[in-house]
Amino acid sequence: MSSGLTGVRLKAEQYQGKVVEVKIGATKGEGGTRCKSIIIGGETTPAFYAFEGITPHSPVVAADVFDAEVALPGVVKAYVRDVIGDPIAWAKLAVDKFGADLITLHLISTSPLGKDASPKEAARTVEEVLQAVDVPIIVGGSGDPKKDVEVFEKAAEVAAGERVVISTITADMDVERCAKFIKEHGHVALTLTPVSLDMARTLHRRLYDFLKREDIVMDLTTAALGYGLEYTFTIMERARLAALMGDTDLQHPISCAASNTWAAKEAWRRMDPTWEPRDLRGPLWEVVTALTCLLAGADLFMMLHPMAAKTVKDVIDRLMKGKPGEVKKIVNWVSARI
Repeated sequence: MSSGLTGVRLKAEQYQGKVVEVKIGATKGEGGTRCKSIIIGGETTPAFYAFEGITPHSPVVAADVFDAEVALPGVVKAYVRDVIGDPIAWAKLAVDKFGADLITLHLISTSPLGKDASPKEAARTVEEVLQAVDVPIIVGGSGDPKKDVEVFEKAAEVAAGERVVISTITADMDVERCAKFIKEHGHVALTLTPVSLDMARTLHRRLYDFLKREDIVMDLTTAALGYGLEYTFTIMERARLAALMGDTDLQHPISCAASNTWAAKEAWRRMDPTWEPRDLRGPLWEVVTALTCLLAGADLFMMLHPMAAKTVKDVIDRLMKGKPGEVKKIVNWVSARI
């Protein structure tokens, strides 16, 4: 019995479009202080279609770090218990122990519904994290469209030259103001739209008046396994195919917030014994969410569980090196018992 595609010749397609390359982080020679800069994007084929062309840059994984105490599932807290509430120590742990490619610093303390920390306080935290670790960083806000603009502006100012990713820019924010300070200080905009290619196109066109196309990464919304992942996969895949077919408004690298997985109760709550053990179920839930998006074309992943992040990085490394899988193990995995 045949074990797969052995001997089958796949037809290579030629695409007229190309995803733009976006550089994140800046080294000393580039005007920043990072140990390296990271380039994502540049694809000319669907994800890992090695028979049509190479994947020019490896997708990367960013570790989530929060600037205030946050409720975490026990299986995640076990790894970061000693640094919760201390973003400096948390960032160092993520880089030094868990090998994060980047850090996503979530400035949740700025939420008007919480501590309501000032933009100046948030900017100080950004500055301290930049001093504590030398990998590129992503700066996230609290999700409040008005407060985030003020926070991002101060953060962009103190991080001038470091080419950080400002996450996220949404249609209900002051887009023009955001674009101006992102451009002034040499950063990258990460746009967020709710599973709509038309809304993504519209938001990007507003940014094009101020930013170059290589200064934009897009998040089309990441839904977790069991909570709309099929919609996420479809919208990402449609965006990537549209980009390759020449839609310049969608020719941007794709970001996947895989840590949204932990909003799914099945990822962390105690359930029937057939769902156990939880210490494996949760990380696997995040891994499956991330890998699904990887195959749809995602270039940048934000992840929470260190071992889930490592697993995704290992899979990416294997795909980038073109190593063949072990067919019997892959086929039997769906019926495997722990």
